[in-house]
Amino acid sequence: MRTSFLSDDTICAVATAPGMGAIAVVRLSGPQSHDIVCRLFYRNGKPFPKERIEGHRAYYGQIICNDDVLDEVVVTFFKAPHSFTGEDSVEISVHGSVFIQQRLLELLVEAGARMAMPGEFTRRAFVNRKFDLAQAEAVADIIASQSEAAHRLAMNQLKGGFSKELQVLRSKLLEITSLIELELDFSEEDVEFADRTQLKSLLGETQSHIAKLIASFKQGNAIKNGIPVAIVGETNTGKSTLLNALLEEDRAIVSDIAGTTRDTIEEVMNLDGILFRFIDTAGIRETDETIEKIGIERTLRKLNEADIVLGLIDATKDAQAQRTAAQTILEKVDQSHQTLLLLLNKSDLCQKPAHDTDLLISAKTGEGLDLLREKLVEIGKKLMGTQNEVLVTNVRHFEALKHASESLSAVSKGLDDGIPTDLVAQDLREALYYLGSITGEITTDEVLGSIFGRFCIGK
Repeated sequence: MRTSFLSDDTICAVATAPGMGAIAVVRLSGPQSHDIVCRLFYRNGKPFPKERIEGHRAYYGQIICNDDVLDEVVVTFFKAPHSFTGEDSVEISVHGSVFIQQRLLELLVEAGARMAMPGEFTRRAFVNRKFDLAQAEAVADIIASQSEAAHRLAMNQLKGGFSKELQVLRSKLLEITSLIELELDFSEEDVEFADRTQLKSLLGETQSHIAKLIASFKQGNAIKNGIPVAIVGETNTGKSTLLNALLEEDRAIVSDIAGTTRDTIEEVMNLDGILFRFIDTAGIRETDETIEKIGIERTLRKLNEADIVLGLIDATKDAQAQRTAAQTILEKVDQSHQTLLLLLNKSDLCQKPAHDTDLLISAKTGEGLDLLREKLVEIGKKLMGTQNEVLVTNVRHFEALKHASESLSAVSKGLDDGIPTDLVAQDLREALYYLGSITGEITTDEVLGSIFGRFCIGK
C-alpha cells in the first residue's frame, strides 16, 4: 500500500519558466491557500472575502501589502477535490517582472505558506489519487517533450494507456495468486484449487504480454530521447563537418588534422516532427595514441547502440581505398537491427565518384543534405511505427517489467519442477510487487522522492 506523506501545510511556487516574461503564474496548494490569498487580494479597494470564492473562476484585482499595490493580477481559485492536486488551490497571474514574482512569494510565505519542493504539486496529486505514479511521470515527460511523437506518447501515458495495460496484467496475476494462496490455506488437506494446465496457460499469456512491453522500450526510448544516429568513418572523412551542417551550427571542432575528434559528441535535432540524436564519433583507424584509442572504443560502443548509422567515405580517395573504407564500416554494423546509409562525402572536391553509395554529399557545401534529411525522416517514420500500441519509455518501468518477467519465469519453472506451493506463491508476490511499483500501488517515500525530485519546482 502507499505510504502517506502528505502534510497539512500550504505550498507555493512560480509555475512558469524562470526569468522575465509577459506574465508569470504563481501557484498555491493546501488547506490555507484560499485564506492566504484573500489576505493579499483586493477588488475595488477591499479585501476579497473568502465566502465569495467560486471554484474554477478567475477574478481581476490587485495584490496589496501595507497599502502598497504590488501588481494588478488575475486570481483563479480551485476548490478541493476539483483541482490538479486534489486540494484547495490558487493560481495568481502577475506581470512577468522577476521582482514582482519574488516579492509575491515573500508575501505568501509571510502569510503562512512555504516554498514548494521540486515536483511537490504533482506529488500531492498522486497522493490524492488524481492519477497513478506512471501518469504522474508522464507530466514530466510532457514538459520535456521535444517532438510531436514524444508529446503524443506522453499524452497517451497521462491518459492512462500504459496504466490500463498494467491493470490487465495485475488482474491476471492476482487471479493466479489467489488460487495459489487458497491452496496454502488448505495445505494440510493436500487440495489443488488451481488447475496446473490452466495456470501455465495464464502464465504464458502474462509473460508474453510483459515481453511485448519490454520489447517496446527501444522504440519508446527512441521517440522520447531521439533516434540514435551514429556518424562513423575513417579520420578526416568530414564527420564533424556533417554534424555541424545538419545542425546548422558549429557544434564540433573541424580540422584537417587527423584524429581531432577524441570523444563522442551528441546533439538532438527535430526533423519533420521526429527527434534524432546525432552522435559524432572519433575516426576509426589503427593508432597507438592512448586518448584517441579510448575515443575509438567509445565510437564502437555508440555505433552498437545506434538505430541508424551514417557511414562516411572520402570521395577524394581512390577506388580501392573507398571499397576498403566501406567494408570496414559494413563489418561493424549489424544490419539485422540497424539501418546503414553509406555516404560519399566531399563531392565538391571530386568529379566522378569511384564507389557506389546510397548518397553523394558535400558536408561543406550542403550538396545532397536535403535528400539525406528526407531519407532520415523516411527511416525514422518506419522506426516510429503507427504508435497505436502502448510503448514503454521510462527506464524505471523497463527495469520493473524485467524483474517481473524474471519472477514469472521462476514461477513457471517452479510449476514444472513441482517445487512447494509457498515458494511459487513468493515468486508470484514478487511479480505483483514489481508491476505495482510502476503505478505506485506499492511504493516508498524514498522512491517517490527520487522520482519527483527530478521535476521542476512549481510542477
